[in-house]
Amino acid sequence: MTYDGLDERGLAALLGLPVVLQRSVSSVLDVAHDLGTAGAPSGTLVLADEQTAGRGRQGREWYSPPGAGIWMAVLLRPAAPPEGGALAVRAGLAVLAGLAAAAPELAPRLKWPNDLMVGDRKAGGILCEARWSAERLGWVAAGIGLNVRGPVPRELADRAVALGDVAPGLSRLAVLAAVAPRVADLAGRPPALDDAERAEFWAARWPDADPDAVGIDAGGALLVRTAAGSLDRRIAPS
Repeated sequence: MTYDGLDERGLAALLGLPVVLQRSVSSVLDVAHDLGTAGAPSGTLVLADEQTAGRGRQGREWYSPPGAGIWMAVLLRPAAPPEGGALAVRAGLAVLAGLAAAAPELAPRLKWPNDLMVGDRKAGGILCEARWSAERLGWVAAGIGLNVRGPVPRELADRAVALGDVAPGLSRLAVLAAVAPRVADLAGRPPALDDAERAEFWAARWPDADPDAVGIDAGGALLVRTAAGSLDRRIAPS
């Protein structure tokens, strides 16, 4: 099969990554985990035109119709286990940087912990799933869903947006070329976020989210100032 005119070999040449291309899968994350079990190298990209059971955080279904968006997962084999949600934050920053390079007019933002916002609506999401053998990290599958082609379904139009609605003419291949290599590079990063990465996330934060938050820590947890003046460390939305 081909994906917007490119087969697996063409996509691999464009992205500089091993590519596994599927027409329709239940979830690209499931395929990535199967590849991890089989010994696929870090940086392997799973790409599907459709997901029939795409998932987001807390098991929520991700709407993934054929031809409408980018449904991808990158298999990562970090040398050391990432601390907490550090990898998810880094993946968000990588996607943000790629989109800003491909289409600056998007002005994308990040809603902690894993939502990509354009304007005041959701344009994508990130979900990182690790697999362990006893206490040893085997791999992490970084799943990314991006709405590229609109229109979004009427029942989602008040809270979701397609990138192409804001940046007309933006192609899936242009987004892939800007995003996928950046995500694949994350396997070589240290376990914890450094001060520059934390500041970068905070500068890119969607301003309407978590008004009492004051920052994130090295593990990607949200730091929220309570009414009593103490800091509440959150690892998931309340």
